[in-house]
Amino acid sequence: MLMFMGIEDVEIRHLTTLRTIADEGSFIGAADALGYSQAAISQQVARLERAVGQQLFDRPGGPRPVTLTPAGRLLLGHATAIQARLALAEREMSDLLSGTAGRLRCGTFQSVSVQLLPELVREMRAAAPNLDIHLVEQDLNDSLVDLLIAGEIDVTFLEGPYNDSRLELIELGADPFVVLLPRESDLTRLAKGKTFPTRLLAQAPMVGEHDCSTQTRIDVGLRDAGITPRYVFRASDNGAIQGMVRAGLGPAVMPLLAVDTNDPGIVVKALDPPIEPRMILIALRKGATLLPAAEQFVRIAKHECRKRLSQPAR
Repeated sequence: MLMFMGIEDVEIRHLTTLRTIADEGSFIGAADALGYSQAAISQQVARLERAVGQQLFDRPGGPRPVTLTPAGRLLLGHATAIQARLALAEREMSDLLSGTAGRLRCGTFQSVSVQLLPELVREMRAAAPNLDIHLVEQDLNDSLVDLLIAGEIDVTFLEGPYNDSRLELIELGADPFVVLLPRESDLTRLAKGKTFPTRLLAQAPMVGEHDCSTQTRIDVGLRDAGITPRYVFRASDNGAIQGMVRAGLGPAVMPLLAVDTNDPGIVVKALDPPIEPRMILIALRKGATLLPAAEQFVRIAKHECRKRLSQPAR
């Protein structure tokens, strides 16, 4: 009777030996195939049989091949499945390290999702067609940072300025705030120059966004200019805000990335004096091992944003 050691004592090399003996039909054939001595093969089989507490091979002797016992056939099925999973793990690890496959989870917000991400994702897909890119959209910086710190996303866009000692923050460029006006309105006719006097918003009914990082920056900027904004309509969708401006409800102050500048029903002007522009940032967890796909995403984001955003002074 075999002394039972426990299945936890089984090693991968023992399972490889089991499968090779079954394929070759002999211990000596397995030894030749694996580059071991016949004694080493016998020792591995003995250790494997002690671990499972069962005889795994019938050994008829002479020229006849060894054959698997019922316990041996059962264990071989599990060994085959284990080795297949290990082979899959090796392929997936290789893909992960090359950045060409796997999954990249990216945090974002609405204007970046609409204006920047389509081109970024297109370039990432061209470079890594088997990469699954999963986007998580939130309105608040803090919500995105919480997801990043928790490891639920790998990289995230943020609105800046923003400071957090837990993050590595990369500035991609500045996104100025502009005013949207209906194509035909008294306010539009008052502002005939290239810029719009911010003071004219003092008495205007305005269209705005629900509470979020961007709207907070706009309201602070207007108050710094001596204006208390009066909102008659709020929405969470940039297109809805622009539509309400087009319909004549009032002007809106928005970041330029959030605006469809090809809309013939609106006029877009820079503010004078301006509201401090927001910075578009990419954030990574400081000190965390970065996925190669995330590194590549950051490189592509820097390149694309150099074309789309004003660059910060160095």
